[in-house]
Amino acid sequence: MSKTLRELLHSEMELEDTPKPETETVNGSSAVDGDLTELELKSAEEASPCNGKDVSVDEATAVDALEELQNELTSKNLDTPDKSSTTTPEKPSADFITIEALQNELTSKNLDTPDKSSTTTPEKPSADFITIEASRFTEESKEKEDSASPDGEGSSGSLMKEILESSQSGETVKPEKGKKKVRLQSSDSDLPDNVTLQPKATALKTCPSVGTNLEGFDTSLRSTVGGPQANGESGGASMMEEAWEILKKSYVYFKGKPVGTFAAMDPNAEALNYNQVFVRDFVPTALACLMKIPPETEIVKNFLLKTLHLQGWEKRIDNFTLGEGVMPASFKVLFDSHQHKESLVADFGGSAIGRVAPVDSGFWWIIILRSYTKCTRDYTLSELPEVQRGMKLILNLCLSDGFDTFPTLLCADGCSMIDRRMGIYGYPIDIQALFYFALRCARQMLKPERDGKELIERIDKRITALSFHIQKYYWLDFTQLNNIYRYKTEEYSHTAVNKFNVIPDSIPDWVFDFMPLRGGYFIGNVSPARMDFRWFLVGNCIAILSCLATPAQATAIMDLIEERWDDLIGEMPLKISYPALQGHEWRIVTGFDPKNTRWSYHNGGSWPVLLWLLTAASIKIGRPQIAKRAIELVEQRLSKDGWPEYYDGKTGRYVGKQARKYQTWSIAGYLVAKLMVEDPSNLLMISLEEDKKLSKPRLTRAASF
Repeated sequence: MSKTLRELLHSEMELEDTPKPETETVNGSSAVDGDLTELELKSAEEASPCNGKDVSVDEATAVDALEELQNELTSKNLDTPDKSSTTTPEKPSADFITIEALQNELTSKNLDTPDKSSTTTPEKPSADFITIEASRFTEESKEKEDSASPDGEGSSGSLMKEILESSQSGETVKPEKGKKKVRLQSSDSDLPDNVTLQPKATALKTCPSVGTNLEGFDTSLRSTVGGPQANGESGGASMMEEAWEILKKSYVYFKGKPVGTFAAMDPNAEALNYNQVFVRDFVPTALACLMKIPPETEIVKNFLLKTLHLQGWEKRIDNFTLGEGVMPASFKVLFDSHQHKESLVADFGGSAIGRVAPVDSGFWWIIILRSYTKCTRDYTLSELPEVQRGMKLILNLCLSDGFDTFPTLLCADGCSMIDRRMGIYGYPIDIQALFYFALRCARQMLKPERDGKELIERIDKRITALSFHIQKYYWLDFTQLNNIYRYKTEEYSHTAVNKFNVIPDSIPDWVFDFMPLRGGYFIGNVSPARMDFRWFLVGNCIAILSCLATPAQATAIMDLIEERWDDLIGEMPLKISYPALQGHEWRIVTGFDPKNTRWSYHNGGSWPVLLWLLTAASIKIGRPQIAKRAIELVEQRLSKDGWPEYYDGKTGRYVGKQARKYQTWSIAGYLVAKLMVEDPSNLLMISLEEDKKLSKPRLTRAASF
């Protein structure tokens, strides 16, 4: 650069009237706005040949000199580094700051810029960052900048200083175009309000804190912003995780393979028979494992095969041998420490409270077998000879000829989930609905070989007669109640309307208040001169799932639940029976049972396990809002109360006085309900469609008439 030009530049700097703002420090480094610091200006003045001389130039001469200098500098190729040059370590500079968007925080970091003596090739800008030149303007400098002339006199001094510095260092600085000023707003930023940030592209190194970790950053951001807490589902999600964890701990293993689950795992109560695998208790667990993604089918298959193996055992209670097709109520795994051998021990009712054989175990076994086949589409298990034989033994036991004049199944008290004396002897709706369900499931899986064809024909006839009998004589709504109320008694011949000779005065008073104008249900029992008008949830929900109830009846059952929500659901779903027996009736029917006091246990208690049955029935009828409402009630307390077996009280407010904590089927019932609400297609595993091939019942005149 010529001497005259240096003099011109220096004189232009002296003519500038704008004072320099005081230098601020950020993070221990000087904060600059693109101009030279006072120290650099001083050194430049000392090095200038015009120092101390009085030089005056006009504006036109200065502008011409600038244009000449720019043309001279741009003609030179200074971008290629000299091969003989050596790379010197880079020094940190405070000329720029990088704003990194990491978890909604703006973090300022000093960037490494090449030293003036370095000749390394500039790196390409990284797409992972936004580089922003920090130019700090005080209020005073802003006012002076605004007052500058339109010709650019106010900023010419800064540009000349930049050119002077570059001339001393031997670098080329191109005039920058007009910069757009942007202001970043962030609650976490430490930048003051009077700082204006100007974007400028430069060569940056990849920041190790972001770079390859962007995928992990995105995941963590989603978990905090769009996770369950954002949409209000954190409670349900964490409760399901807890339920799965406890359910896994309840698995029972035999020779290293899971074969079932404990009935309960209450650490503060005596085990009694709760350390066994109950067939009916395992049903919701099996469904939860099949509905899980991916499904856990091994434990279900092992359970089906082990219980089938136990069916073939000799079943003796005292000196009496039970039927060959009876399925065990429960079994447990025993370990012989001397022989180091495991064995299974089954209970067919001999160890039960009332010494009653379980009628429902065989029906549930057939239903779970069908659910397993529906889920896995593996028909090899149901087609095994031993499995076919097991189904036939159960069905032959139920379809055998006897003295019955009804197609319903005669049962003793305490033969189902209600396993204590509760006045359900005779033809309880729970057993009749399960019987119908098992008949239809077996008909789908039986192979028409040898005696299979004959058995299928017997099943068809029984299904037709049973459905007609239940739909006609067990159904109760407002119209039918009014008809029974007006019944005549002592009627003879086939023209009798009151076929069972029910005395109208035997209708309990609570039924008239309980029955709404819209809705209906299947009553608990029908036998000669006796109608049990109590509500039983299991039988009514199973009737819907098995299509035992007609579409109109199924809709009416859900109507009744909605109309009598406070009575049947209450504060904790769901009432196993309604209403409770109390007073003199409780003494006669239960025999002073201290566990079945009013609104407790099976006598009007609330059982969370029944949630899955209500959910399945409501989804099938097209009213999932009923299930969701009941699930919300369960999620408020069930986990906090320790997953109890049942609740006491008219509304189910109190944990049962003898309820076990961490009851397995309470946990599994909740999981099945949630899985069906999330994916209604899971309903197909436990629901049947109406069989239109079955012939409609034909009413014929009695042959003796």
